[in-house]
Amino acid sequence: MSISPAPTSRRSFLRSTALAALVTPALLPAADEDVSKNCIDAHVHVWTPDTERYPLGEGATKKGMAPSSFTPEELFAHTKPSGVSRIVLIQMSFYQFDNSYMLDAMKQHPGVFGGVAIVDESEPDVVDTMKQLAKQGVRGFRIYTDKEKAEAWQSSAGMKAMWSHAADAGLSMCLLANPDALPAVQKMCAQFPKTRVVIDHFARIGMKGAVDQKDLDSLCRLAESEHTFVKTSAFYALGVKKAPYTDLGAMVRRLRDTYGASRLMWASDCPFQVEDGHTYKDSIALIRERLDFLTAEDKAWMLRKTAEKVFFS
Repeated sequence: MSISPAPTSRRSFLRSTALAALVTPALLPAADEDVSKNCIDAHVHVWTPDTERYPLGEGATKKGMAPSSFTPEELFAHTKPSGVSRIVLIQMSFYQFDNSYMLDAMKQHPGVFGGVAIVDESEPDVVDTMKQLAKQGVRGFRIYTDKEKAEAWQSSAGMKAMWSHAADAGLSMCLLANPDALPAVQKMCAQFPKTRVVIDHFARIGMKGAVDQKDLDSLCRLAESEHTFVKTSAFYALGVKKAPYTDLGAMVRRLRDTYGASRLMWASDCPFQVEDGHTYKDSIALIRERLDFLTAEDKAWMLRKTAEKVFFS
């Protein structure tokens, strides 16, 4: 039996087909460039008020937990309405080297969470610890650093072992660093050129208000290391610290032009992004809607594809 269009309808069939070919690409983004859904938030902290089951680390107190609770369920109330389906959990400092709560959240929500753990570089078996955590879905390791600490990495056997193993295993060194630490970070990147490095929160450029161009120059120099990535995140804490955060647009543009969007990833830094009048919607909207220099492809990388490559592959 023929499935060709009947003679009387052939002309209309061909016309509608031609129109669809012309109109559809302009109206509908390619599937991998649709950022209205299936986005990834590359930086979120979660914790529980249940400190008996999940004890706090040395020096941490319940009083210092602000807010007192931010569980995955509380997080989802913000992410789901904004089309975010996967999230990278960053081990919270309250728990120090005990990553249990983060790992349990990952197990309870398979496929939803990636993980960035904290380990003790001074432990002789730190690489074994990294391997065990990687088996549980961890894809990165958070390091708090300043200028002095970063300069000391060159003489730290534990830190060098971590960077070396990360290169071999395809794991990431995720750095919470201030701008003055970046020259020392660059030296480490040169020593371990195959190690993937992720810089959190624009390296905190703009925390004091205006974006310092010398600091931004320093961050851009890190782009010479091809495995370095930057999180465009924590908008609530940078620049004028007020929605719609478009004052940060020039910094985003400079990084896009220097690194390329495929090495940038958006993140909220929840729960802090949803406090003091700030909202989750305003954070993701900066990248999704408010910067007209970002192409559809740029947005797809920043809102999904970069984090997918780094933390979910």
